[in-house]
Amino acid sequence: MKPEARKWALIVGVFLAAYFVPAEAPRVTAALGEAFAMLHEYARAHVLLCLVPAFFIAGAISVFVSQASVMRYFGPKANKVLSYAVASVSGTILAVCSCTVLPLFAGIYMRGAGLGPAIAFLYSGPAINVLAIILTARVLGFEIGVARAVGAVVFSVVIGVAMHLMFRKEENDRAELVEELDGDTATQGRPLWQTALHIATLVGILVFANWAKPLSEAGLWAMVYRAKWGITGAFVIGLVLTARWFREDERKEWLHSTEGFALQIMPLLFAGVVVSGFLLGRPGHEGVIPSAWVTALVGGNSLSANLLASVFGAFMYFATLTEVPILQGLLGAGMGKGPALALLLSGPSLSLPSMLVINSILGPKKTAAYVLCVVILATVTGMVFGSLVG
Repeated sequence: MKPEARKWALIVGVFLAAYFVPAEAPRVTAALGEAFAMLHEYARAHVLLCLVPAFFIAGAISVFVSQASVMRYFGPKANKVLSYAVASVSGTILAVCSCTVLPLFAGIYMRGAGLGPAIAFLYSGPAINVLAIILTARVLGFEIGVARAVGAVVFSVVIGVAMHLMFRKEENDRAELVEELDGDTATQGRPLWQTALHIATLVGILVFANWAKPLSEAGLWAMVYRAKWGITGAFVIGLVLTARWFREDERKEWLHSTEGFALQIMPLLFAGVVVSGFLLGRPGHEGVIPSAWVTALVGGNSLSANLLASVFGAFMYFATLTEVPILQGLLGAGMGKGPALALLLSGPSLSLPSMLVINSILGPKKTAAYVLCVVILATVTGMVFGSLVG
Protein backbone atom coordinates (compact mmCIF):
# COMPACT_ATOMS: atom_id res chain seq x y z
CA MET A 1 0.00 0.00 0.00
CA LYS A 2 1.35 3.42 -0.97
CA PRO A 3 2.04 5.99 1.79
CA GLU A 4 -0.80 8.21 0.56
CA ALA A 5 -3.22 5.27 0.62
CA ARG A 6 -2.15 4.38 4.18
CA LYS A 7 -2.72 7.95 5.31
CA TRP A 8 -6.17 8.06 3.73
CA ALA A 9 -7.05 4.69 5.27
CA LEU A 10 -6.02 6.04 8.68
CA ILE A 11 -8.01 9.24 8.20
CA VAL A 12 -11.12 7.35 7.09
CA GLY A 13 -10.76 4.83 9.91
CA VAL A 14 -10.47 7.54 12.56
CA PHE A 15 -13.42 9.41 11.05
CA LEU A 16 -15.67 6.33 11.02
CA ALA A 17 -14.70 5.41 14.57
CA ALA A 18 -15.38 8.96 15.80
CA TYR A 19 -18.65 9.17 13.86
CA PHE A 20 -20.19 5.90 14.97
CA VAL A 21 -18.80 5.43 18.48
CA PRO A 22 -21.62 5.69 21.07
CA ALA A 23 -19.91 8.47 23.01
CA GLU A 24 -22.79 8.77 25.50
CA ALA A 25 -22.51 5.12 26.61
CA PRO A 26 -21.06 4.84 30.15
CA ARG A 27 -18.48 2.22 29.12
CA VAL A 28 -17.21 4.36 26.24
CA THR A 29 -17.04 7.44 28.47
CA ALA A 30 -15.10 5.46 31.08
CA ALA A 31 -12.79 4.03 28.39
CA LEU A 32 -12.02 7.51 27.09
CA GLY A 33 -11.11 8.51 30.63
CA GLU A 34 -8.89 5.43 30.89
CA ALA A 35 -7.12 6.34 27.65
CA PHE A 36 -6.02 9.71 28.98
CA ALA A 37 -5.39 8.34 32.47
CA MET A 38 -2.98 5.81 30.98
CA LEU A 39 -1.29 8.54 28.96
CA HIS A 40 -1.00 10.60 32.16
CA GLU A 41 0.60 7.71 34.06
CA TYR A 42 2.89 6.93 31.14
CA ALA A 43 4.07 10.53 30.91
CA ARG A 44 4.79 10.72 34.64
CA ALA A 45 6.36 7.30 35.09
CA HIS A 46 8.28 6.67 31.88
CA VAL A 47 9.11 9.70 29.77
CA LEU A 48 11.62 11.66 31.87
CA LEU A 49 13.46 8.82 33.59
CA CYS A 50 13.12 6.06 30.96
CA LEU A 51 12.62 7.43 27.48
CA VAL A 52 14.79 10.54 27.69
CA PRO A 53 17.94 8.63 28.78
CA ALA A 54 17.13 5.95 26.17
CA PHE A 55 16.94 8.58 23.43
CA PHE A 56 20.32 9.99 24.45
CA ILE A 57 21.83 6.47 24.48
CA ALA A 58 20.42 5.78 21.02
CA GLY A 59 21.78 9.11 19.77
CA ALA A 60 25.21 8.36 21.26
CA ILE A 61 25.29 4.94 19.60
CA SER A 62 24.37 6.40 16.21
CA VAL A 63 27.02 9.16 16.42
CA PHE A 64 29.90 7.95 18.59
CA VAL A 65 29.94 4.20 17.94
CA SER A 66 31.50 3.27 14.64
CA GLN A 67 29.55 1.13 12.24
CA ALA A 68 32.60 -1.10 11.97
CA SER A 69 32.32 -1.90 15.69
CA VAL A 70 28.61 -2.63 15.47
CA MET A 71 29.11 -4.77 12.38
CA ARG A 72 31.97 -6.62 14.05
CA TYR A 73 29.88 -7.72 17.04
CA PHE A 74 26.29 -7.62 15.78
CA GLY A 75 26.49 -7.53 12.00
CA PRO A 76 25.42 -10.36 9.66
CA LYS A 77 29.01 -11.60 9.46
CA ALA A 78 29.70 -11.39 13.21
CA ASN A 79 30.31 -14.38 15.46
CA LYS A 80 26.76 -15.64 15.92
CA VAL A 81 27.33 -17.21 19.32
CA LEU A 82 28.77 -14.00 20.72
CA SER A 83 26.21 -11.63 19.20
CA TYR A 84 23.16 -13.67 20.20
CA ALA A 85 24.57 -14.41 23.66
CA VAL A 86 25.09 -10.71 24.40
CA ALA A 87 21.75 -9.68 22.92
CA SER A 88 19.77 -12.41 24.71
CA VAL A 89 20.83 -11.42 28.24
CA SER A 90 20.89 -7.64 27.78
CA GLY A 91 17.68 -7.24 29.76
CA THR A 92 19.38 -8.33 32.97
CA ILE A 93 21.32 -5.06 32.85
CA LEU A 94 18.83 -2.66 31.32
CA ALA A 95 15.53 -3.71 32.97
CA VAL A 96 13.44 -1.58 30.61
CA CYS A 97 9.87 -1.82 29.33
CA SER A 98 8.77 -2.62 25.77
CA CYS A 99 8.70 1.08 24.86
CA THR A 100 11.96 2.21 26.49
CA VAL A 101 13.95 -0.44 24.60
CA LEU A 102 12.79 0.94 21.23
CA PRO A 103 15.25 3.85 20.90
CA LEU A 104 18.11 1.51 21.85
CA PHE A 105 16.96 -1.05 19.29
CA ALA A 106 16.64 1.65 16.63
CA GLY A 107 20.12 2.93 17.45
CA ILE A 108 21.96 -0.37 17.03
CA TYR A 109 19.87 -1.50 14.04
CA MET A 110 20.32 1.75 12.11
CA ARG A 111 24.02 1.62 12.92
CA GLY A 112 24.38 -1.69 11.10
CA ALA A 113 23.44 -4.48 13.51
CA GLY A 114 22.05 -7.57 11.84
CA LEU A 115 18.31 -8.12 12.07
CA GLY A 116 18.68 -11.31 14.11
CA PRO A 117 20.81 -9.95 16.98
CA ALA A 118 18.87 -6.67 16.94
CA ILE A 119 15.57 -8.54 17.29
CA ALA A 120 17.05 -10.70 20.05
CA PHE A 121 17.98 -7.50 21.87
CA LEU A 122 14.53 -6.00 21.20
CA TYR A 123 12.80 -9.01 22.76
CA SER A 124 15.17 -9.63 25.66
CA GLY A 125 15.51 -6.00 26.79
CA PRO A 126 12.10 -5.88 28.52
CA ALA A 127 11.64 -9.66 28.93
CA ILE A 128 14.58 -10.53 31.20
CA ASN A 129 14.05 -7.98 33.94
CA VAL A 130 15.73 -9.56 36.98
CA LEU A 131 13.35 -8.05 39.56
CA ALA A 132 10.34 -9.03 37.44
CA ILE A 133 11.56 -12.63 37.29
CA ILE A 134 12.07 -12.69 41.07
CA LEU A 135 8.67 -11.10 41.70
CA THR A 136 7.03 -13.58 39.33
CA ALA A 137 8.53 -16.54 41.20
CA ARG A 138 7.53 -15.21 44.62
CA VAL A 139 4.01 -14.08 43.75
CA LEU A 140 2.93 -16.48 40.99
CA GLY A 141 5.00 -19.51 41.93
CA PHE A 142 8.52 -20.84 41.46
CA GLU A 143 7.57 -22.91 38.40
CA ILE A 144 6.21 -19.93 36.47
CA GLY A 145 9.17 -17.77 37.52
CA VAL A 146 11.73 -20.29 36.23
CA ALA A 147 9.72 -20.95 33.06
CA ARG A 148 9.55 -17.22 32.38
CA ALA A 149 13.29 -16.74 32.82
CA VAL A 150 14.26 -19.70 30.65
CA GLY A 151 11.59 -18.94 28.08
CA ALA A 152 12.65 -15.31 27.71
CA VAL A 153 16.29 -16.20 26.97
CA VAL A 154 15.36 -19.00 24.56
CA PHE A 155 12.69 -16.89 22.85
CA SER A 156 15.09 -14.04 22.16
CA VAL A 157 17.54 -16.34 20.37
CA VAL A 158 14.91 -18.39 18.51
CA ILE A 159 12.99 -15.33 17.33
CA GLY A 160 16.19 -13.55 16.33
CA VAL A 161 17.40 -16.55 14.30
CA ALA A 162 13.95 -17.00 12.72
CA MET A 163 13.84 -13.35 11.64
CA HIS A 164 17.36 -13.62 10.23
CA LEU A 165 16.42 -16.68 8.18
CA MET A 166 13.15 -15.20 6.92
CA PHE A 167 14.79 -11.98 5.71
CA ARG A 168 18.32 -13.20 5.00
CA LYS A 169 18.50 -11.85 1.44
CA GLU A 170 17.26 -8.38 2.40
CA GLU A 171 19.67 -8.25 5.34
CA ASN A 172 22.64 -9.29 3.21
CA ASP A 173 21.84 -6.50 0.74
CA ARG A 174 21.46 -4.07 3.62
CA ALA A 175 24.80 -5.14 5.13
CA GLU A 176 26.58 -4.50 1.83
CA LEU A 177 24.99 -1.06 1.58
CA VAL A 178 25.98 -0.19 5.15
CA GLU A 179 29.59 -1.23 4.51
CA GLU A 180 29.71 0.95 1.37
CA LEU A 181 28.36 4.00 3.19
CA ASP A 182 30.38 3.61 6.38
CA GLY A 183 33.02 6.28 6.79
CA ASP A 184 33.51 6.12 10.58
CA THR A 185 34.91 9.63 10.56
CA ALA A 186 33.33 10.48 13.91
CA THR A 187 35.38 7.94 15.84
CA GLN A 188 38.79 8.47 14.30
CA GLY A 189 41.51 9.50 16.73
CA ARG A 190 39.58 8.64 19.91
CA PRO A 191 40.21 5.54 22.05
CA LEU A 192 37.36 3.04 22.17
CA TRP A 193 37.34 3.07 25.98
CA GLN A 194 36.35 6.73 26.02
CA THR A 195 33.28 6.09 23.88
CA ALA A 196 32.41 3.00 25.92
CA LEU A 197 32.72 4.85 29.23
CA HIS A 198 30.62 7.75 27.99
CA ILE A 199 27.78 5.42 26.92
CA ALA A 200 28.19 3.49 30.18
CA THR A 201 27.40 6.67 32.13
CA LEU A 202 24.18 7.03 30.14
CA VAL A 203 23.26 3.39 30.79
CA GLY A 204 24.01 3.90 34.47
CA ILE A 205 21.61 6.85 34.61
CA LEU A 206 18.90 4.78 32.91
CA VAL A 207 19.40 1.76 35.18
CA PHE A 208 19.72 3.42 38.57
CA ALA A 209 17.17 6.21 38.06
CA ASN A 210 14.63 3.45 37.43
CA TRP A 211 15.83 1.05 40.13
CA ALA A 212 12.64 -0.61 41.35
CA LYS A 213 11.52 -0.79 44.96
CA PRO A 214 12.64 -4.12 46.50
CA LEU A 215 10.40 -6.79 47.96
CA SER A 216 11.95 -6.35 51.41
CA GLU A 217 13.93 -3.68 53.25
CA ALA A 218 17.01 -5.86 53.64
CA GLY A 219 19.65 -6.99 51.17
CA LEU A 220 21.82 -5.47 48.45
CA TRP A 221 18.86 -4.57 46.22
CA ALA A 222 17.32 -2.52 49.05
CA MET A 223 20.65 -0.80 49.77
CA VAL A 224 20.97 0.24 46.13
CA TYR A 225 17.35 1.44 46.11
CA ARG A 226 17.97 3.72 49.09
CA ALA A 227 21.08 5.16 47.42
CA LYS A 228 19.66 5.26 43.86
CA TRP A 229 19.59 9.05 43.51
CA GLY A 230 23.11 9.44 44.84
CA ILE A 231 24.36 6.80 42.41
CA THR A 232 22.39 8.40 39.56
CA GLY A 233 23.92 11.79 40.44
CA ALA A 234 27.40 10.29 40.28
CA PHE A 235 26.67 8.98 36.78
CA VAL A 236 25.36 12.42 35.74
CA ILE A 237 28.65 13.97 36.87
CA GLY A 238 30.49 11.26 34.93
CA LEU A 239 28.39 12.07 31.87
CA VAL A 240 29.32 15.75 32.03
CA LEU A 241 33.01 14.93 32.40
CA THR A 242 33.13 12.32 29.62
CA ALA A 243 31.20 14.56 27.23
CA ARG A 244 34.25 16.85 27.20
CA TRP A 245 36.18 14.16 25.28
CA PHE A 246 34.09 14.89 22.18
CA ARG A 247 34.35 17.81 19.82
CA GLU A 248 31.66 20.47 19.83
CA ASP A 249 30.40 19.42 16.40
CA GLU A 250 30.14 15.82 17.62
CA ARG A 251 28.09 16.89 20.67
CA LYS A 252 25.78 18.90 18.41
CA GLU A 253 25.36 15.91 16.11
CA TRP A 254 24.60 13.76 19.18
CA LEU A 255 21.82 16.15 20.26
CA HIS A 256 20.48 16.27 16.71
CA SER A 257 20.41 12.47 16.50
CA THR A 258 18.70 12.24 19.91
CA GLU A 259 16.07 14.72 18.73
CA GLY A 260 15.53 12.64 15.59
CA PHE A 261 14.82 9.49 17.60
CA ALA A 262 12.45 11.39 19.89
CA LEU A 263 10.50 12.90 17.00
CA GLN A 264 10.22 9.52 15.27
CA ILE A 265 9.21 7.46 18.28
CA MET A 266 7.32 9.58 20.82
CA PRO A 267 4.26 10.54 18.71
CA LEU A 268 3.66 6.88 17.86
CA LEU A 269 4.13 5.83 21.48
CA PHE A 270 1.69 8.43 22.78
CA ALA A 271 -0.91 7.47 20.17
CA GLY A 272 -0.46 3.79 20.97
CA VAL A 273 -0.80 4.35 24.71
CA VAL A 274 -4.07 6.25 24.21
CA VAL A 275 -5.53 3.52 21.99
CA SER A 276 -4.35 0.76 24.34
CA GLY A 277 -5.87 2.54 27.34
CA PHE A 278 -9.17 3.00 25.52
CA LEU A 279 -9.42 -0.64 24.48
CA LEU A 280 -8.02 -2.44 27.53
CA GLY A 281 -7.72 0.11 30.35
CA ARG A 282 -5.09 0.33 33.06
CA PRO A 283 -4.36 -2.51 35.51
CA GLY A 284 -7.41 -2.81 37.73
CA HIS A 285 -9.56 -0.57 35.52
CA GLU A 286 -11.90 -1.24 32.62
CA GLY A 287 -11.43 -0.19 29.01
CA VAL A 288 -14.05 -0.56 26.32
CA ILE A 289 -13.30 -4.33 26.25
CA PRO A 290 -14.56 -5.85 29.54
CA SER A 291 -11.83 -7.66 31.46
CA ALA A 292 -14.40 -10.32 32.39
CA TRP A 293 -14.42 -11.41 28.74
CA VAL A 294 -10.69 -12.02 28.85
CA THR A 295 -10.86 -13.86 32.18
CA ALA A 296 -13.65 -16.13 30.93
CA LEU A 297 -11.73 -17.11 27.82
CA VAL A 298 -8.32 -17.96 29.33
CA GLY A 299 -9.28 -20.71 31.74
CA GLY A 300 -7.89 -24.20 31.23
CA ASN A 301 -5.06 -25.01 28.84
CA SER A 302 -6.70 -25.11 25.42
CA LEU A 303 -5.16 -23.77 22.24
CA SER A 304 -7.68 -20.94 22.17
CA ALA A 305 -6.97 -19.97 25.80
CA ASN A 306 -3.21 -19.81 25.23
CA LEU A 307 -3.58 -18.02 21.90
CA LEU A 308 -5.94 -15.44 23.39
CA ALA A 309 -3.59 -14.85 26.33
CA SER A 310 -0.66 -14.37 23.93
CA VAL A 311 -2.57 -11.94 21.71
CA PHE A 312 -3.97 -10.05 24.70
CA GLY A 313 -0.48 -9.74 26.18
CA ALA A 314 1.00 -8.65 22.85
CA PHE A 315 -1.41 -5.74 22.43
CA MET A 316 -1.76 -4.55 26.03
CA TYR A 317 0.81 -2.13 27.43
CA PHE A 318 2.48 -3.32 30.64
CA ALA A 319 4.63 -0.92 32.61
CA THR A 320 7.58 -2.67 34.26
CA LEU A 321 6.40 -5.16 36.95
CA THR A 322 2.68 -4.43 36.50
CA GLU A 323 2.13 -7.71 34.66
CA VAL A 324 2.66 -9.66 37.91
CA PRO A 325 -0.26 -8.24 39.96
CA ILE A 326 -2.47 -8.36 36.85
CA LEU A 327 -1.76 -12.07 36.42
CA GLN A 328 -2.21 -12.67 40.14
CA GLY A 329 -5.75 -11.37 39.79
CA LEU A 330 -6.40 -13.33 36.58
CA LEU A 331 -5.12 -16.58 38.12
CA GLY A 332 -7.37 -16.00 41.10
CA ALA A 333 -10.28 -15.55 38.70
CA GLY A 334 -9.64 -18.91 37.03
CA MET A 335 -6.91 -18.30 34.44
CA GLY A 336 -4.84 -21.40 33.64
CA LYS A 337 -1.10 -21.54 34.35
CA GLY A 338 -0.31 -22.19 30.69
CA PRO A 339 -2.09 -19.05 29.44
CA ALA A 340 -0.50 -17.11 32.33
CA LEU A 341 2.97 -18.03 31.11
CA ALA A 342 1.95 -17.29 27.51
CA LEU A 343 0.91 -13.79 28.56
CA LEU A 344 4.16 -13.30 30.51
CA LEU A 345 6.22 -14.25 27.45
CA SER A 346 4.34 -12.03 25.01
CA GLY A 347 3.20 -9.09 27.16
CA PRO A 348 6.32 -7.37 28.52
CA SER A 349 8.12 -7.51 25.16
CA LEU A 350 5.28 -6.25 22.98
CA SER A 351 2.50 -3.69 23.12
CA LEU A 352 0.38 -1.78 20.65
CA PRO A 353 2.55 1.35 21.10
CA SER A 354 5.75 -0.62 20.51
CA MET A 355 4.29 -2.26 17.39
CA LEU A 356 3.63 1.15 15.86
CA VAL A 357 7.24 2.21 16.44
CA ILE A 358 8.74 -1.09 15.25
CA ASN A 359 6.69 -0.74 12.08
CA SER A 360 8.20 2.70 11.46
CA ILE A 361 11.70 1.19 11.77
CA LEU A 362 11.36 -2.22 10.12
CA GLY A 363 8.27 -1.85 7.95
CA PRO A 364 5.00 -3.80 8.11
CA LYS A 365 6.31 -7.13 6.77
CA LYS A 366 9.09 -7.57 9.35
CA THR A 367 6.93 -6.17 12.13
CA ALA A 368 4.15 -8.64 11.39
CA ALA A 369 6.66 -11.49 11.27
CA TYR A 370 8.13 -10.47 14.64
CA VAL A 371 4.71 -10.21 16.31
CA LEU A 372 3.62 -13.57 14.87
CA CYS A 373 6.83 -15.23 16.08
CA VAL A 374 6.26 -13.94 19.62
CA VAL A 375 2.57 -14.92 19.68
CA ILE A 376 3.10 -18.39 18.20
CA LEU A 377 6.03 -19.26 20.47
CA ALA A 378 4.21 -17.93 23.54
CA THR A 379 1.11 -19.94 22.64
CA VAL A 380 2.99 -23.21 22.12
CA THR A 381 5.12 -22.73 25.23
CA GLY A 382 2.05 -21.96 27.31
CA MET A 383 0.34 -25.14 26.15
CA VAL A 384 3.41 -27.28 26.90
CA PHE A 385 3.90 -25.68 30.31
CA GLY A 386 0.21 -26.04 31.15
CA SER A 387 0.23 -29.73 30.29
CA LEU A 388 3.31 -30.32 32.45
CA VAL A 389 2.19 -28.49 35.59
CA GLY A 390 -1.46 -29.41 35.29
